[in-house]
Amino acid sequence: MAIALHGMLEALLWKGALDARLRELIIMRIGWVTGSVYEWTQHWRVARLLDVPERDLLAVRDWQNAGHFGEAERAVLAATDDTLRDGTISDETWTECQRALHGDPAVLVELVAAIGNWRLFSALLRSLHVPLEDGLEAWPPDGVRPSVG
Repeated sequence: MAIALHGMLEALLWKGALDARLRELIIMRIGWVTGSVYEWTQHWRVARLLDVPERDLLAVRDWQNAGHFGEAERAVLAATDDTLRDGTISDETWTECQRALHGDPAVLVELVAAIGNWRLFSALLRSLHVPLEDGLEAWPPDGVRPSVG
């Protein structure tokens, strides 16, 4: 199982078609909504290494009220919320994703795969009580935790 999961992670992280910034916003949103401290904390580091602005990462907490996000960010975050809430992306949100991601089939399929993958990892990490690495502070940068988890 670990080999298969690693293969999916490697493909999505290093060989994917989806913009890395959008992917990290999706992951951070999943970490926040599901209360996955490991996901939030580890991907805070990954996203910052990719130069995703701290402002954007913090904004995923309440993205609907973040006025600085554009069409692509709003579409993928809506798709993330739809999937977390309903298990699927609504028709309306899918249309927004198609428009924002220029109808690229590879990117659209990867969007669904990324949401599903990190949703799975959130459940695994929380269920298996995977601890943070030594020396890491939970819920960077300010320690604020979501109301779940």
